[in-house]
Amino acid sequence: MEAAESRRFTCNLPPSPRVGSSGERRHLTPFAALWYVAAARTEVNLKRLTAVLCLATLLAPASPAAFAEERVDFDMITRIRAEGYRRSKVMDTASELMDRIGPRLTGSPQMKAANEWTRKQFADWGLANAHLESWGPFGRGWWYEKCAVRMTAPDHAELLALPSAWTPGTNGSVKAAVVHLDVKSKEDLAELKGKFTGKIVLYGDMPKMEDHDKPEIERYDEKKLAEVQKYEAPGAPGRRRYNREEYIKRRELRTAVDKFLAEEKPLAVIDDGRGDLGTFYVQGLGSEWKKSKPLPQYPSLEMESEHFGRIARLLDRDVPVELELDVVTHFIDEDQMQANTIAELPGGDRKDEVVMIGAHLDSWHGGTGATDNGAGSVVVMEAMRILKAVGAKPRRTIRAALWSGEEQGLYGSKAYVEQHFASRPPLTKEEEDLPWYRQREKWPLTTRPEHGKLAAYFNLDNGSGRIRGIYCEDNAGVVPIFEAWLAPFRDLGATTVTMNRTGGTDHQSFDNVGLPGFQFIQDALDYETRTHHSNMDLYERLDKDDLMQASVIMAAFAYNAAMRDGMLPRKPLPTEETAAQSEFSAPPVTPRRGTPTPGPSPTPTPGPH
Repeated sequence: MEAAESRRFTCNLPPSPRVGSSGERRHLTPFAALWYVAAARTEVNLKRLTAVLCLATLLAPASPAAFAEERVDFDMITRIRAEGYRRSKVMDTASELMDRIGPRLTGSPQMKAANEWTRKQFADWGLANAHLESWGPFGRGWWYEKCAVRMTAPDHAELLALPSAWTPGTNGSVKAAVVHLDVKSKEDLAELKGKFTGKIVLYGDMPKMEDHDKPEIERYDEKKLAEVQKYEAPGAPGRRRYNREEYIKRRELRTAVDKFLAEEKPLAVIDDGRGDLGTFYVQGLGSEWKKSKPLPQYPSLEMESEHFGRIARLLDRDVPVELELDVVTHFIDEDQMQANTIAELPGGDRKDEVVMIGAHLDSWHGGTGATDNGAGSVVVMEAMRILKAVGAKPRRTIRAALWSGEEQGLYGSKAYVEQHFASRPPLTKEEEDLPWYRQREKWPLTTRPEHGKLAAYFNLDNGSGRIRGIYCEDNAGVVPIFEAWLAPFRDLGATTVTMNRTGGTDHQSFDNVGLPGFQFIQDALDYETRTHHSNMDLYERLDKDDLMQASVIMAAFAYNAAMRDGMLPRKPLPTEETAAQSEFSAPPVTPRRGTPTPGPSPTPTPGPH
């Protein structure tokens, strides 16, 4: 049946995506496609068939995507899916990044190695303009070489612990008695002076172990996806997942304790790692990477909770405990500049306009940074490989970015946005010395010419789980567009488009200056129960099928944004009067098993992931 013949029928069918056939684009609906097939293959009463289709149209439920005039190139989607599932390289890339390079703390040699390797890999795949863009100065670099902890009295036992980032080593093997420090207020410290010099300090209360009465692996079901899709107004009861005031109170107490211990000169301080079953969490103590901060004077370690508990119980029973420590760490002061890895698939008639996809490449050092955020990084890399492999010729340039400095406060993506898109007045020295979550945006916001050329930024940073949808960040204009783009992936479980906002990762650097930046909704898996900032953030916690699915969808979103006639709709530029304090403004406090979790299901952990 020729297209001219189809226009003779007057049945008012709803519009749907345009389908390509033999190089020709035709505006078809599912019902119209059925009509074409039936008319071509059978001798039918066309009037009767038309009447049936009209009736089906009237009875069928309408959806927002059904009425969206959004083009989707299903031929390209088919090729992307085939390349992403049948010839995937995502796990090979993951092994190189996690197994060979390892953890990637910003400022460490491993982070620089990851920058160089990802740049080279992009270039080897044939992507254009693969390079590193520097930002900074960041501050001190740091890495640890060795951490050995043994109990030597009243028993001999190997204990599991790791140094907190940016703390010194022990300068060889040292042995000392252990004392327990557990205070609830700053006022309690005065009467304890003189009791900790030359000792190993066990800091904090006794770990409380709770039953594992909930699944370790979490995936969204339809009910939970419906909850994510339901809009929650900023400031609504229950929307805030953390207690900012309580966090600041705890932080101020710890600052007072650190000052007290600096004067006491202990041999080392050991904290409870807040986990169980061999999992514990290790990050940094504060902002020790900043050159304006003095170097810590003693090693600080995070210990596996069962081992911490054994020592604490012995001390509470007045049983003397002696530990032997051998911790080797290194500070790097020479090169304080850091880098983001950038690579492109050049555009065509709109090459000056850009679609960006990204994830943070840096990690903490307890594991190998697999789920946070090696997973997002290898998905971005695989999406670019897929697009190159299928011969995609985007109208707009597609640019990949792998950020550093995210874990300390989104520094890499913020610097990139400031260099390319929009800037604010610089912080004063006093403001720079504040923790990032207490810093406030400064005004006015000054946009650069490239601000008007960014079509969209898509981010992935909630672990290894598959994509289930996308957060629209209060941007109603993109809802029907994203619904049309997700339609070919309903069989892969990606269905949900929500107007809600989410926080704690690099899309915020774009959204905060009025650019269309988005984060995908992901299944949590064991991101919050086991891997997030823990010693178990390892290659084994990656889900191959989920990473392949995410790579395919990331590639498709980048391609769709690069091919559409218009730029994606934008929200109004933020102003000092309209910009509200972000609800996601405290750093993550990883909970013990059984305590309320501040994310990511349905709302990701506040603070950098």
